[in-house]
Amino acid sequence: MTSSDPPATAETTTPNPNVLICDNAEAASLRAAKLFAASLHSWPDLKIGLATGGTPVEMYAQLVRFYEQDLISFAEAKTFNLDEYVGLAADHPQSYRSFMEQQLFSHVNLDPRNAFLPNGMATDVDAEISRYEQLITDSGGIDLQLLGIGHNGHIAFNEPGSAPDSRTRLVDLTERTIASNARFFDSIDDVPKQAITMGIGTILEAKAIVLLALGSDKADAVRLAIEGEVSASHPASFLQTHANVTYVLDEAAAKGLSSALKQ
Repeated sequence: MTSSDPPATAETTTPNPNVLICDNAEAASLRAAKLFAASLHSWPDLKIGLATGGTPVEMYAQLVRFYEQDLISFAEAKTFNLDEYVGLAADHPQSYRSFMEQQLFSHVNLDPRNAFLPNGMATDVDAEISRYEQLITDSGGIDLQLLGIGHNGHIAFNEPGSAPDSRTRLVDLTERTIASNARFFDSIDDVPKQAITMGIGTILEAKAIVLLALGSDKADAVRLAIEGEVSASHPASFLQTHANVTYVLDEAAAKGLSSALKQ
Protein backbone atom coordinates (compact mmCIF):
# COMPACT_ATOMS: atom_id res chain seq x y z
CA MET A 1 0.00 0.00 0.00
CA THR A 2 1.26 3.50 -0.83
CA SER A 3 0.43 6.93 0.49
CA SER A 4 -1.58 7.54 -2.69
CA ASP A 5 -3.84 4.60 -1.90
CA PRO A 6 -5.65 5.36 1.36
CA PRO A 7 -8.06 2.82 2.78
CA ALA A 8 -11.55 3.26 1.40
CA THR A 9 -13.96 3.84 4.24
CA ALA A 10 -16.73 5.42 2.20
CA GLU A 11 -20.02 3.89 3.26
CA THR A 12 -23.12 5.65 4.46
CA THR A 13 -26.58 5.39 5.90
CA THR A 14 -27.02 9.16 6.35
CA PRO A 15 -26.77 12.33 4.19
CA ASN A 16 -23.25 12.81 5.58
CA PRO A 17 -21.05 10.15 3.95
CA ASN A 18 -18.79 10.10 7.00
CA VAL A 19 -21.42 9.42 9.68
CA LEU A 20 -22.77 5.88 9.98
CA ILE A 21 -25.58 5.43 12.49
CA CYS A 22 -26.43 1.86 13.47
CA ASP A 23 -29.36 0.48 15.44
CA ASN A 24 -27.35 -0.66 18.45
CA ALA A 25 -23.85 -1.19 19.81
CA GLU A 26 -23.45 -4.65 18.30
CA ALA A 27 -24.42 -3.41 14.85
CA ALA A 28 -22.05 -0.45 15.12
CA SER A 29 -19.20 -2.71 16.21
CA LEU A 30 -19.85 -5.00 13.25
CA ARG A 31 -19.95 -2.06 10.86
CA ALA A 32 -16.63 -0.75 12.14
CA ALA A 33 -15.09 -4.22 11.93
CA LYS A 34 -16.22 -4.51 8.32
CA LEU A 35 -14.48 -1.23 7.46
CA PHE A 36 -11.21 -2.52 8.87
CA ALA A 37 -11.66 -5.96 7.30
CA ALA A 38 -12.31 -4.44 3.87
CA SER A 39 -9.16 -2.35 4.06
CA LEU A 40 -7.11 -5.27 5.35
CA HIS A 41 -8.42 -7.47 2.54
CA SER A 42 -7.46 -4.86 -0.06
CA TRP A 43 -4.11 -4.00 1.52
CA PRO A 44 -2.69 -7.03 3.39
CA ASP A 45 0.27 -4.98 4.64
CA LEU A 46 -2.06 -2.41 6.23
CA LYS A 47 -0.60 -0.38 9.09
CA ILE A 48 -3.39 -0.22 11.63
CA GLY A 49 -3.75 2.12 14.59
CA LEU A 50 -5.54 0.47 17.50
CA ALA A 51 -7.45 1.68 20.55
CA THR A 52 -8.26 0.10 23.90
CA GLY A 53 -11.04 0.40 26.47
CA GLY A 54 -14.54 -0.98 26.51
CA THR A 55 -15.70 0.47 23.20
CA PRO A 56 -13.70 -1.67 20.72
CA VAL A 57 -14.11 -5.03 22.49
CA GLU A 58 -16.98 -6.28 20.32
CA MET A 59 -15.35 -4.88 17.18
CA TYR A 60 -12.21 -6.88 17.92
CA ALA A 61 -14.34 -9.98 18.52
CA GLN A 62 -15.85 -9.49 15.07
CA LEU A 63 -12.39 -9.19 13.48
CA VAL A 64 -11.41 -12.44 15.20
CA ARG A 65 -14.51 -14.09 13.71
CA PHE A 66 -13.60 -12.80 10.25
CA TYR A 67 -10.12 -14.25 10.68
CA GLU A 68 -11.48 -17.61 11.85
CA GLN A 69 -13.68 -17.66 8.75
CA ASP A 70 -10.59 -17.09 6.57
CA LEU A 71 -11.96 -13.77 5.38
CA ILE A 72 -8.94 -11.73 6.52
CA SER A 73 -5.32 -12.26 7.47
CA PHE A 74 -3.03 -10.20 9.69
CA ALA A 75 0.12 -11.97 8.49
CA GLU A 76 1.53 -8.91 6.72
CA ALA A 77 -0.09 -6.21 8.84
CA LYS A 78 1.50 -3.98 11.45
CA THR A 79 -0.35 -2.49 14.41
CA PHE A 80 0.40 0.59 16.49
CA ASN A 81 -1.52 1.26 19.67
CA LEU A 82 -2.46 4.74 20.71
CA ASP A 83 -1.11 4.57 24.22
CA GLU A 84 0.15 2.68 27.24
CA TYR A 85 0.11 3.32 30.96
CA VAL A 86 3.37 4.41 32.56
CA GLY A 87 4.47 2.03 35.30
CA LEU A 88 2.71 -1.11 34.07
CA ALA A 89 4.77 -3.95 32.64
CA ALA A 90 3.61 -5.48 29.36
CA ASP A 91 2.42 -8.61 31.19
CA HIS A 92 0.48 -6.69 33.85
CA PRO A 93 -3.18 -7.75 33.49
CA GLN A 94 -4.32 -4.14 33.09
CA SER A 95 -1.65 -3.00 30.65
CA TYR A 96 -2.85 -2.16 27.20
CA ARG A 97 -0.49 -4.78 25.81
CA SER A 98 -2.34 -7.40 27.87
CA PHE A 99 -5.67 -6.00 26.72
CA MET A 100 -4.66 -6.32 23.08
CA GLU A 101 -3.35 -9.84 23.62
CA GLN A 102 -6.63 -10.85 25.23
CA GLN A 103 -8.93 -9.19 22.74
CA LEU A 104 -7.11 -9.60 19.43
CA PHE A 105 -3.43 -10.47 19.14
CA SER A 106 -3.55 -14.00 20.59
CA HIS A 107 -6.50 -14.94 18.37
CA VAL A 108 -5.17 -13.96 14.94
CA ASN A 109 -2.02 -14.51 12.89
CA LEU A 110 -0.44 -11.13 13.57
CA ASP A 111 3.34 -11.44 13.85
CA PRO A 112 4.20 -10.42 17.45
CA ARG A 113 7.17 -8.50 16.06
CA ASN A 114 4.72 -6.29 14.17
CA ALA A 115 2.50 -5.41 17.15
CA PHE A 116 3.77 -2.14 18.59
CA LEU A 117 2.88 -0.30 21.79
CA PRO A 118 4.81 2.22 23.87
CA ASN A 119 6.88 0.67 26.64
CA GLY A 120 5.31 1.81 29.89
CA MET A 121 8.30 0.53 31.88
CA ALA A 122 10.95 2.43 29.92
CA THR A 123 13.60 3.86 32.23
CA ASP A 124 14.13 6.78 29.85
CA VAL A 125 10.62 7.96 28.99
CA ASP A 126 11.82 10.73 26.67
CA ALA A 127 13.84 8.23 24.64
CA GLU A 128 10.86 5.86 24.50
CA ILE A 129 8.61 8.66 23.25
CA SER A 130 11.07 9.50 20.49
CA ARG A 131 11.48 5.83 19.62
CA TYR A 132 7.75 5.25 19.25
CA GLU A 133 7.13 8.36 17.19
CA GLN A 134 10.05 7.45 14.92
CA LEU A 135 8.78 3.88 14.62
CA ILE A 136 5.50 5.17 13.19
CA THR A 137 7.33 7.50 10.83
CA ASP A 138 9.72 4.81 9.63
CA SER A 139 6.80 2.50 8.86
CA GLY A 140 5.40 5.07 6.45
CA GLY A 141 2.69 6.23 8.83
CA ILE A 142 -0.59 4.70 9.92
CA ASP A 143 -3.02 3.80 7.16
CA LEU A 144 -6.20 3.29 9.18
CA GLN A 145 -6.59 4.51 12.75
CA LEU A 146 -9.28 3.39 15.20
CA LEU A 147 -10.38 5.88 17.85
CA GLY A 148 -12.80 5.95 20.73
CA ILE A 149 -13.87 9.15 22.43
CA GLY A 150 -13.85 10.16 26.07
CA HIS A 151 -16.69 11.93 27.84
CA ASN A 152 -14.65 15.14 27.76
CA GLY A 153 -13.75 14.69 24.10
CA HIS A 154 -10.33 13.17 24.62
CA ILE A 155 -8.92 10.95 21.90
CA ALA A 156 -6.19 8.56 22.99
CA PHE A 157 -5.02 10.30 26.18
CA ASN A 158 -5.11 13.76 24.61
CA GLU A 159 -7.12 15.59 27.24
CA PRO A 160 -8.75 19.03 26.82
CA GLY A 161 -6.08 21.63 26.17
CA SER A 162 -4.02 19.36 23.93
CA ALA A 163 -2.59 21.11 20.88
CA PRO A 164 -3.54 19.93 17.38
CA ASP A 165 0.13 19.55 16.46
CA SER A 166 1.06 17.54 19.58
CA ARG A 167 3.19 14.45 19.06
CA THR A 168 3.70 11.26 21.06
CA ARG A 169 4.36 12.36 24.61
CA LEU A 170 4.01 11.76 28.35
CA VAL A 171 0.69 12.98 29.78
CA ASP A 172 -0.87 13.29 33.23
CA LEU A 173 -4.30 11.70 33.31
CA THR A 174 -7.20 13.81 34.54
CA GLU A 175 -9.17 12.82 37.63
CA ARG A 176 -12.19 12.05 35.43
CA THR A 177 -10.18 9.76 33.15
CA ILE A 178 -8.64 8.01 36.16
CA ALA A 179 -12.11 7.54 37.65
CA SER A 180 -13.45 6.22 34.33
CA ASN A 181 -10.63 3.68 34.06
CA ALA A 182 -10.93 2.61 37.71
CA ARG A 183 -13.51 -0.04 36.74
CA PHE A 184 -10.68 -2.08 35.23
CA PHE A 185 -8.63 -2.07 38.47
CA ASP A 186 -9.17 -3.38 42.00
CA SER A 187 -9.06 0.15 43.35
CA ILE A 188 -8.92 3.67 41.96
CA ASP A 189 -5.60 3.99 43.81
CA ASP A 190 -4.18 1.33 41.48
CA VAL A 191 -4.94 3.29 38.30
CA PRO A 192 -1.73 4.78 36.82
CA LYS A 193 -1.59 8.56 36.83
CA GLN A 194 0.43 8.94 33.63
CA ALA A 195 0.55 7.45 30.16
CA ILE A 196 2.52 7.64 26.94
CA THR A 197 0.13 8.61 24.16
CA MET A 198 0.17 9.46 20.49
CA GLY A 199 -0.44 13.17 20.10
CA ILE A 200 -3.24 14.70 18.09
CA GLY A 201 -0.79 15.67 15.37
CA THR A 202 0.40 12.08 15.14
CA ILE A 203 -3.19 10.80 14.95
CA LEU A 204 -4.19 13.32 12.28
CA GLU A 205 -1.41 12.06 10.03
CA ALA A 206 -3.19 8.72 9.64
CA LYS A 207 -4.49 8.34 6.09
CA ALA A 208 -7.96 7.37 7.30
CA ILE A 209 -9.62 7.38 10.72
CA VAL A 210 -12.61 5.52 12.14
CA LEU A 211 -14.12 6.83 15.37
CA LEU A 212 -16.39 4.32 17.10
CA ALA A 213 -18.74 5.61 19.81
CA LEU A 214 -21.38 3.66 21.69
CA GLY A 215 -23.97 4.60 24.28
CA SER A 216 -25.94 7.66 25.35
CA ASP A 217 -23.20 8.75 27.74
CA LYS A 218 -21.06 9.57 24.69
CA ALA A 219 -23.78 11.56 22.91
CA ASP A 220 -22.64 15.01 24.04
CA ALA A 221 -19.01 14.26 23.26
CA VAL A 222 -19.96 12.97 19.80
CA ARG A 223 -22.11 16.02 19.06
CA LEU A 224 -19.31 18.42 19.94
CA ALA A 225 -16.77 16.36 17.99
CA ILE A 226 -18.81 16.37 14.79
CA GLU A 227 -20.81 19.61 14.93
CA GLY A 228 -19.11 21.72 17.57
CA GLU A 229 -16.44 24.37 17.25
CA VAL A 230 -12.96 23.08 16.48
CA SER A 231 -11.22 23.75 19.77
CA ALA A 232 -8.59 22.37 22.11
CA SER A 233 -11.29 22.31 24.77
CA HIS A 234 -12.76 19.30 22.92
CA PRO A 235 -9.82 17.44 21.34
CA ALA A 236 -11.97 15.16 19.14
CA SER A 237 -13.22 18.26 17.31
CA PHE A 238 -9.82 18.44 15.57
CA LEU A 239 -10.96 15.44 13.54
CA GLN A 240 -13.09 17.88 11.57
CA THR A 241 -9.84 19.08 9.95
CA HIS A 242 -9.05 15.59 8.59
CA ALA A 243 -10.12 14.67 5.07
CA ASN A 244 -11.04 11.04 5.74
CA VAL A 245 -12.81 10.38 9.05
CA THR A 246 -15.71 7.96 9.41
CA TYR A 247 -17.83 8.16 12.57
CA VAL A 248 -19.53 4.86 13.42
CA LEU A 249 -22.21 5.37 16.04
CA ASP A 250 -25.06 3.50 17.62
CA GLU A 251 -28.35 5.36 17.86
CA ALA A 252 -27.74 6.22 21.50
CA ALA A 253 -24.39 7.89 20.80
CA ALA A 254 -25.90 9.74 17.83
CA LYS A 255 -28.92 11.13 19.65
CA GLY A 256 -27.42 14.59 20.12
CA LEU A 257 -26.65 15.15 16.43
CA SER A 258 -28.72 17.52 14.35
CA SER A 259 -31.69 16.03 12.55
CA ALA A 260 -30.01 16.50 9.17
CA LEU A 261 -27.41 13.92 10.12
CA LYS A 262 -29.97 11.41 11.33
CA GLN A 263 -32.46 11.48 8.48
